[in-house]
Amino acid sequence: MLKLPVSLLACGIALVANRYAVSQTAAPVVLSSPNQQLIMRFATQPAKNAQGEGGKLTYSLTFRGKPVLDDSALALELDDQPSLGSDVHIVSSEAGQGVDNYTLSNAKVGKVHDVYNSVAVHLLENGGQHRIMTVEARAYNDGIAFRYVLPEQETIKALHLRQEDTEFRLNTDATNWALALPNYRSSYESEYVQLPTTAFSNQGGVSSSFLIGLPLLMHEPGTAWLALMEADIENNSSMYVTNPSGNWAGHWFVSKLAPRFDHPEVAVEGMLPHHSPWRVLMVADDPGRLVESNLLDDLNPPNRLEDTSWIHPGKASWNWWVNDADKNGNPASTTENMKYYVDFAAESGFPYMMLDAGWSVGRDITNLNGKVDVPELARYAATKNVKIWIWLYSESVMQQMKEAFPLYEKWGVAGVKIDFVNRDDQEGVQFYYDVAREAAQHHLMVDFHGTRTPWGIERTYPNVLSYEAVLGMENNKVGRRDSPVDRSVFPFTRLLAGPMDYTPGGFNNATEDGFVARNTSPMVMGTRAQQLALYVIFQSPIQMVSDSPQAYAGQPAFQFIKDVPVTWDETHVLNGRPGEYATIARKHADEWYLGSMTNWTPRTLQVPLSFLGSGVYTAEIYEDAADAATEPRHVTIRKQAVRSGEALTLHLAPGGGCAIRFVPRKGR
Repeated sequence: MLKLPVSLLACGIALVANRYAVSQTAAPVVLSSPNQQLIMRFATQPAKNAQGEGGKLTYSLTFRGKPVLDDSALALELDDQPSLGSDVHIVSSEAGQGVDNYTLSNAKVGKVHDVYNSVAVHLLENGGQHRIMTVEARAYNDGIAFRYVLPEQETIKALHLRQEDTEFRLNTDATNWALALPNYRSSYESEYVQLPTTAFSNQGGVSSSFLIGLPLLMHEPGTAWLALMEADIENNSSMYVTNPSGNWAGHWFVSKLAPRFDHPEVAVEGMLPHHSPWRVLMVADDPGRLVESNLLDDLNPPNRLEDTSWIHPGKASWNWWVNDADKNGNPASTTENMKYYVDFAAESGFPYMMLDAGWSVGRDITNLNGKVDVPELARYAATKNVKIWIWLYSESVMQQMKEAFPLYEKWGVAGVKIDFVNRDDQEGVQFYYDVAREAAQHHLMVDFHGTRTPWGIERTYPNVLSYEAVLGMENNKVGRRDSPVDRSVFPFTRLLAGPMDYTPGGFNNATEDGFVARNTSPMVMGTRAQQLALYVIFQSPIQMVSDSPQAYAGQPAFQFIKDVPVTWDETHVLNGRPGEYATIARKHADEWYLGSMTNWTPRTLQVPLSFLGSGVYTAEIYEDAADAATEPRHVTIRKQAVRSGEALTLHLAPGGGCAIRFVPRKGR
């Protein structure tokens, strides 16, 4: 239940609304971050046909004294009434502050300590039904967040939210890395395109628009890097944005909520009180700082599970990417062949084997089709200290989860990979929460595929480990090219939202010109060293080891995949630019791991080792060989002693990378 200030509802706004009083707060409401670098300002602007003082509700934002967002409208379209926010006045505001202190067990950091300042801006509609609304906002040192709150009131009997008119009016024509989607029913599996804001509204003088999914990365040169997302979306619909300006001079975005499937004229239905998701805008002077932020976790409800002792992240062998290849390289979707993948996981020290599609009777996910005996596979795996994940079709889960999840627990299944969700309307959003809750009741972990991007539910339900929601290596089989250019964008876009099941580990590495899409022994563009680096760069608590067991046999570089963990205590972005290169260091216990990658441009990078602790470390370095530009499978492996304060020089081949494990020396 949403908690609202008793004094506000019982005495303040309710009294004002009932009497239709007009006692405006004339001055704007100002909210600043604890370090004073971010300043958010709420005000009302004179509006056409406004009744009395006040007018259109707006907010603006500055960073280090420079304008980031100009006055941008805030409003809700309810039923057939005028937008709530188009003609209002500020009744009062309440300032506050807080600290987010919590631990995470399966994330990019182990402990979070984020301070913030807050404000609640209470509003009364000037005319019409004299509806009331509150905008809650928080300012952190690394970004701001705000949401709409509708308290119980006589003039709104039930919630019928048609649209949310939240504007993001950039001060300049920014450069954007945007996920352009075809409609509201997609898997979010697409490239991020780099275009100026104005290009999303006008093509050759012809008014047009793009539907853009989140996260949206923006760069206002000389001012800030920005990332637009949302958090805590329970009971709501997902937000997209579009540029509606229709001209070359329009550099702004406005929110678009995914419509309900059953009533497409409405986005959200329900009762009051109600609050929207948090609208989140990360702000920094460098894109790497955005990657390090924990803002989405901060803005989601804390863990709802009393017992999490059964939740164990880890790596998994996987049969799908290599087309169920058996020991001889031939496709074989059989129980016996899946035991081969279990054996490989056990020999490699992986806790899981991911059994992909093809084991059930059509879409009936409670019956076996005779190819792979899942209970028998789970029983066999248990003798090897390995557990099984199974693939599920989302619509089948919607219909059968109450029956299927207890069955899987009985079989001994550890987790479910739910694919082709392809919706994030209000009921689609509720599906994620229903799955997380029901799965937890039966000790099942969850990996969502064919899905919208994360929004922080993994803090609330830590059995949700990962999401696909990105163009990935899987597409190499079907002819859609997944290249190092795309991969070097993802750390600064999709990865900002949360864990990313990208499925790395391909060892049949190819140059751009030598790549061929195929099911048998599938290829992957870029070097083998880059594939190793992805295990550090792309954070996910359930990491696939995508290639076939025989692809790794006798390959010394496979040792890094066996060693690298999947959860982290600290994360530091050392350098990078979207679409070009990235270097990320992560800590697990007393060891550090580093992943560096580049697009098709070879690079030499100087990487300071200031993140290391005191003493001497052994750096186990897996780097592109001297001939990796033409022989991308070739990796040079070496060791050297390093200390904090020193630097390493990384030589990255075209499409290349480098992966390093730093192990503290005993007695150092």
